[in-house]
Amino acid sequence: MKKILFVLVIFTTINTFSQSNFKKFFKLSAPLKTWVLLHPFKAKKALAISMEAKKVSDSIKNTNLLDGDGSGGQVDAFRHAYWMARLHQEIGKSAARSLGKAHEKENYLTFKKRKLEDGVVPDEISSEMDLYNNEQGLQLILKGSEVSNKGLMYRIINAIQNGEMKIIKKNEQGNFLTCDDQLISNESLQGKWKNNKCLISSKK
Repeated sequence: MKKILFVLVIFTTINTFSQSNFKKFFKLSAPLKTWVLLHPFKAKKALAISMEAKKVSDSIKNTNLLDGDGSGGQVDAFRHAYWMARLHQEIGKSAARSLGKAHEKENYLTFKKRKLEDGVVPDEISSEMDLYNNEQGLQLILKGSEVSNKGLMYRIINAIQNGEMKIIKKNEQGNFLTCDDQLISNESLQGKWKNNKCLISSKK
C-alpha cells in the first residue's frame, strides 16, 4: 500500500510540474526532493516565490535601506524573512516552515560537500540565523493576507531595523567577530560546522 501511495505522489508531482521544472526537481537535494513529494500541489508556487525572494533581496541589496550584506547581514535576514512571509501568505505556515527546515538540512549537506551557498560554505551559526529569521518572517503575515509585496518589504525592513531579526557579528571591514569582539581568522573557520561566530540583533 505504501509503495502504491508513493507512486501516486510521484505521478501527481510529474503532472503538476512543467518539463523544465521537473528537470530542476532531479537536481534538488534529498531534503528538498522529500518536501516536493510531500507537497506536490504547492511545489510550483513555492519555486516561484523562492525566485521572487532572491530577486527582491538582490534589489534591496543595491539600496541604502539595509547594510548591503547578503551573507550573514541584514540583507541575508531580509531574504529569509521575506521568503517565509510570502510562502506563509501563499501556501500556509506549516508548509513554509517545513520548506525552510529542508533548506537548512540541504545547507548541512552543502557544508559536508564543501560547496558554496551565497558565496560561502554554510556553517551552524548561519543555519541558526536562517531558522530564527525564517520564524520571524512567518509571524509577519497570515495565509491569504492581502498585504502587498511592497508593504511586506517595508514591514520586514522595519523589523530588521528595530532589531527583531538576527545577523552575524562582523567588523566594519566585514570580518567575523566573536561575541567578545575578537577577530576570527578565515583559516580557523575552514572545514568547521561549529565555530565561534556570534549572533547579534539586526539593529545597527
